[in-house]
Amino acid sequence: MADLQDDLYPAGEVGSVDELTEPYPAEAVVVPAEPCQPVSDPDDAPLTRARAVLAAHPVADGYSGLPWALRRLPYYDLDLGESAVDADVPRLRKGQVGAVFWSLHLPEGPGALRAGDAVAATLDQLDLAKGVVAAHAEGLRPARTAGQVTDARNCGLVAVLFGPAQAAALGDSLGVLRSLHALGLRVLTLTGTTWANAAGLTRFGEEVVREMNRVGMIADLSYASSETVRRALTVSKAPVLFSRSAARTLRPHPANLPDDLLAAVGEARGLVMVPLTAEQTGPTVRDVADHLDHVRSLAGPECVGLSGTYDTGSAHPQELGDTSCYPRLIAELLRRGWEESEVALLTWGNVQRVLRGADFTARTAQQRRPPSTATIADLDG
Repeated sequence: MADLQDDLYPAGEVGSVDELTEPYPAEAVVVPAEPCQPVSDPDDAPLTRARAVLAAHPVADGYSGLPWALRRLPYYDLDLGESAVDADVPRLRKGQVGAVFWSLHLPEGPGALRAGDAVAATLDQLDLAKGVVAAHAEGLRPARTAGQVTDARNCGLVAVLFGPAQAAALGDSLGVLRSLHALGLRVLTLTGTTWANAAGLTRFGEEVVREMNRVGMIADLSYASSETVRRALTVSKAPVLFSRSAARTLRPHPANLPDDLLAAVGEARGLVMVPLTAEQTGPTVRDVADHLDHVRSLAGPECVGLSGTYDTGSAHPQELGDTSCYPRLIAELLRRGWEESEVALLTWGNVQRVLRGADFTARTAQQRRPPSTATIADLDG
């Protein structure tokens, strides 16, 4: 029943609340971010409204590098607070974050990872992530479905979804894909393999997408080539997402999307999650809001989300130094005339739609086809 009770306040009733980067290398240097300091605001009404909206529709953060960042620390306590990272339970609650996707991306660069080790490295990160959540059960709860995410929020906990992981984690095996999904992996980034490359998806790559649809794993297309994006939008029957992509028209970056692809994502009912990094969106909160405006105008308000990209070694815009700062970004959008119902979609509703869409597609596909036994040798030669 939790699936049918997404929000405490439906998007259309939010007004009533007022009355009440490339995957980071192994040796990445974490850029210290200034904490979210109080800022003098001649008009605090938007910030008050932002907090009211977020109380009913908290942020679903599309990308966090926290599991990898914690590997460097000999000791940490996310429940009490941890100054060595950008996201701990107190700051997640202050920023009114209700759900977060934990990246399991792998290090890159010469010598970072030996050939054939991607599967084991991903399993190690997944095991670490599960252990972190279990050790902080008073603040965090693992989740896989829209209903479980909502249940966690209603219990005052932050839902943690595992992924995205890199496509190399499959080891070119659909059996490994199913095993990773059974272990809790929710999102897979389709790039960096022979079957998802600059030329697009190969026949095996298309079969990977179909099998992801069948099990309910979501395709992440950030950093994928334009050809891969277009083919994935055609092949996938479930919504796809871009875990950290903004508007290339406003800021050139390999993960940002040109206007024609933003429009195509809107037509396919995908989700573009705009990152809060200075490199991709700019140095100020207004720059981030500009990207959100642009994506909304081309893809539609139902196809834009937020991606903190905290704890990845990236520098963040002013006033958005850690996860406690989300209300200031929402206040900026409200000043620009965003409807509270649109903000509710941005922060919470659109991620829930994608999660539900993936689960619905999986239930349908499982009735129509058995698990695929195809191999890369069979399809790509």
